[in-house]
Amino acid sequence: MESGYIPVPEESFVELQLQDHRYYGSQNPTLSQKEASSKLIHNLGTDDNDQDLSPDKLHKENANSGTYGAVFNLTTTVIGAGIMALPATMKVLGLFVGVILIFLMGILSEISVELLVRFTVQSKALSYGEVVQHAFGKPARILSEICIILNNAGVLVVYLIIIGDVMSGSLNHVGVFDQWLGNGFWDHRKLVILIVMILFLAPLCVLDRIDSLSVTSAASVALAVVFVVVAFVVALIKLVRGETETPRMTPNFGSEKTILDLLVVIPIMSNAFVCHFNLQPIYNELEGRSPQKMNRVGRITTVLCIMVYCSTAISGYLLFGEDTESDVLTNFDKPLGMEFSTILNYIVRVGYILHLVLVFPVIHFSLRQTVDALAFDGSAPLQESRQRCLALTFTLLAVIYLGSTAIPSIWTAFKFTGATTAVSLGYTFPALIALKLGSQGSGLSSRERFLSWLMLCLALIVSVVGVISNIYSLQTDSE
Repeated sequence: MESGYIPVPEESFVELQLQDHRYYGSQNPTLSQKEASSKLIHNLGTDDNDQDLSPDKLHKENANSGTYGAVFNLTTTVIGAGIMALPATMKVLGLFVGVILIFLMGILSEISVELLVRFTVQSKALSYGEVVQHAFGKPARILSEICIILNNAGVLVVYLIIIGDVMSGSLNHVGVFDQWLGNGFWDHRKLVILIVMILFLAPLCVLDRIDSLSVTSAASVALAVVFVVVAFVVALIKLVRGETETPRMTPNFGSEKTILDLLVVIPIMSNAFVCHFNLQPIYNELEGRSPQKMNRVGRITTVLCIMVYCSTAISGYLLFGEDTESDVLTNFDKPLGMEFSTILNYIVRVGYILHLVLVFPVIHFSLRQTVDALAFDGSAPLQESRQRCLALTFTLLAVIYLGSTAIPSIWTAFKFTGATTAVSLGYTFPALIALKLGSQGSGLSSRERFLSWLMLCLALIVSVVGVISNIYSLQTDSE
């Protein structure tokens, strides 16, 4: 007896159903899986020749991103405010050691990305928390989600600090508004940050769909590239003219302060490559997705980010030498000693501030989704509850604003997030997941097992040393 049933491979069908579903990416996958199952039963029980459940049909209906789109999304996740602290790390490490460390951290990050992708696919996880839960249970998932919340909130606090320092100035640097308008109420950093948040950030943050921010994300990457190109070209011109100081190539162990800075600079560096909490949604939107294709995306992203980071770190340190600030943007308030210096300064500073304003809602979106998943587990997706969405948005913005007024500099913020949440998300959790799930499926090779243990040991050392050094340096500064 014939029927309308068309056999479909189970794994490919379920994955496509979850991706096509309008609640995909809501950080509440349980509800989506139930509805997808109901839809599957309904379709299989319908004797309708118009029902085409073939993988080709579903693939055509689903607008996935290609390799370059995935690279763009992952690069956007990686490159943020952390780039501003890299020239200061060159001042601590020296040019040669600093560049080597950027390469090593990038390679180590890519290894952890590939391990995480592999076991995400193996466990059929839709989010970072799900793959952690598959390996270690729900308590570990909650811990990983807390790390994501703290990490993303810390990044957003850094964004606001940079915006305030550049626009209103700081103790040792003149703000853009002062240069344009002279002294006024805009000298108060807290007030400037509040106005920027109300007029520009809040309207973008209340959007409840990530695809609504695609245009602003593209613009933000273009602005970041402008900053890197201008800084690199200016540094190259001054280097050719012989107008730069001879850079130090190795760390300086001449004082207690420099040794303390050296101990905390690696956590800051590790913070610059963390993108792991966005791997799962990017993978599930990848056209013709496979672990091999996602690994190619990760490798291209790593190469691009290493090039951008090295260009920024080297050019910033060559331009300002031992006067390089923890936020290198604040250094661009003085003449650069070349033609069109004032215009170039404004392009660099204002352009990157606009970049941060446009990136802020993207990071806030993932922060809000994770908070919602943790606080309202089992509830309807956030897109269905406008009141809950608005309440979470304004609560998070208020907390982030208070954090930006309490933390003095991005160096302080990056020291703690880099030593704790960033190291955990980028290295500790992926290594533990690989060692735990490596006995399943194809298993880990001896090389992969060695790299996992090495990554885990390095992450633990960085975390312990970083936290202790940070606490000691804060006590020293207070004295």
